Amino acid sequence: MSRVVVFDSGLGSLSIIREMQKVGKYEIIYFGDQESFPYGKKSKKQLAKIIKDSIEKLREEFSPDLIVMGSNTPTIMLDIKDGDVIGVRPPILYAANISKTKNIGILGTESAVQSRELSEYIKKLNLDSDINVHKINGSQLVGLVESGKFLTNIPLCRKNIQEILSSVIEEKGIDTITLSSTHLPFLRKIMEKKFPSVKFVDPAKTVAEKISKTIKSESKSQLKIFASGDISKFQQNLSMLGIQNKVRPLSI
Repeated sequence: MSRVVVFDSGLGSLSIIREMQKVGKYEIIYFGDQESFPYGKKSKKQLAKIIKDSIEKLREEFSPDLIVMGSNTPTIMLDIKDGDVIGVRPPILYAANISKTKNIGILGTESAVQSRELSEYIKKLNLDSDINVHKINGSQLVGLVESGKFLTNIPLCRKNIQEILSSVIEEKGIDTITLSSTHLPFLRKIMEKKFPSVKFVDPAKTVAEKISKTIKSESKSQLKIFASGDISKFQQNLSMLGIQNKVRPLSI
């Protein structure tokens, strides 16, 4: 059976796994590395070590056909050239194509939106001169997802979304925002209800389609879940999302 390992610093990878399960059937190994959360607060050097160690460990433990680095932050900040590793990048070109105001936002982690690498990536896209890209620090929202507050404290999520997005959307005329952390799609419905005139773009579908073209789909699917850190809390959050699979311990 085709085996795919998907990893992130916690719950974020689930947004990609859900899309993967819509387009193909694989044995999916999901690793939530809570001990390394948040990627978005790490220096480039720290992040490089975490990702290198993670990939080596996951290869050693599971011998996967493909590894999905289910996080925008290391994909943007690190130059991973391994052929069996797929990352997640902000869907900026798509956002630029559908924006009517020509003002798009990239909502991501602090490290990602402040990085030189993201600026260089945007430059390489050669966007039309009338496209304005606005970077928005969404680390606080990522924290709400990883802590489970998006399930247990919706009013707090609404408040934080309002504080982070309201003024920048209004002042810059933003009508399209890329959800450039895989944690953020868990807040998408709240964002869409609060800002109905803004399109929120999730790259998970694009990543899932790329995976389906890379490896063979099987007749049945499996999902095995591993995590570092507080496994019981991780299990609890998954259960609230309707996922009953047992979480097994794994540390990098």
